Amino acid sequence: MQPSVNRQWILHRRPAGAIADGDLVLREAPIPRPGDAEVLMRTLYLSLDPTNRIWMSDREQYMEPVRLGNPMRGVALGAVVESRSAAFKAGDRVMTLGTWSDYSCASATTCLPVPQVPGLSAKDVFGIYFVVGPTAYFGLLDIGAPKKGETVVVSAAAGAVGSIAGQIARSLGCRVVGIAGGASKCRWLTEELGFDAAIDYKSDDVESALRAHCPMGIDVYFDNVGGEMLDTALGQMNRFGRIVQCGMISLYNVEGPWGGPRRYSNILMKRLKIQGFIVLDFLPRYAEAYAALTDLYTRGQLKWRFHEVERLEQADKAVRLLYDGGNTGKLLVKVA
Repeated sequence: MQPSVNRQWILHRRPAGAIADGDLVLREAPIPRPGDAEVLMRTLYLSLDPTNRIWMSDREQYMEPVRLGNPMRGVALGAVVESRSAAFKAGDRVMTLGTWSDYSCASATTCLPVPQVPGLSAKDVFGIYFVVGPTAYFGLLDIGAPKKGETVVVSAAAGAVGSIAGQIARSLGCRVVGIAGGASKCRWLTEELGFDAAIDYKSDDVESALRAHCPMGIDVYFDNVGGEMLDTALGQMNRFGRIVQCGMISLYNVEGPWGGPRRYSNILMKRLKIQGFIVLDFLPRYAEAYAALTDLYTRGQLKWRFHEVERLEQADKAVRLLYDGGNTGKLLVKVA
């Protein structure tokens, strides 16, 4: 029997620095009804991503911030309960931008069916193929454009996007160095994912370690962190190097203006290319990423790990793991 109420996390106040108790509140509301060309879906899994913190703020960003009093926005895997679109029927599994709730409505045009990949569950496909995989794929290939034999450095390398980006670079014949927090994460990168080296930013001197592990300099830096880590990488980039600006998670909890890198002059002196991107920019080309990721997986060159949290009511605590390095791999909340 379908429940009569819908639990949903509401943005009650904008965080001042790190997300704190009371910034998000769990409330009950009626289950929504889909309008024309919409579907009502029951959330099965909720993706927690660094961008969640950006959406909670009122700073300039690539989408409208979540309004105070509105349900928190989130990427979701859901089962269609009711459809008012010819594109989907009840029971279909869809991936979309929904809300932190048991039930939500979405325009059918923003929903993607879950691709059928032999050997993979809907959770695997959702966790890797919808946002993470395409982010790593397009960021690395379209912007980083690594060549065989070049050195690629990835920050937040044990995270969802970083771990995939590093493995794609390895498949292209690059030397890959990952930066992660903690010895266990670094072992996972080198022993299981095939990274050539891993640097523990919690115990290693990152600048010295980069010089040791990248004796020929850095050709491509896949940046998920920003801040001091970006500044350190700028100091060791080769001429005509490329910096993929995917994320700046070290700065998302910082109040006020973000400071720029001290080594900014190297952009000119080394003739560097730095480009930011949002994966939604590449939505028309998602099929290309799906095919490439499936090929790598089939050849045994792509692995991943989920950090799964049970129950919707844990979402506000779970999302904080992203900002203190408490997760390894893709962070998901199992809702139903």
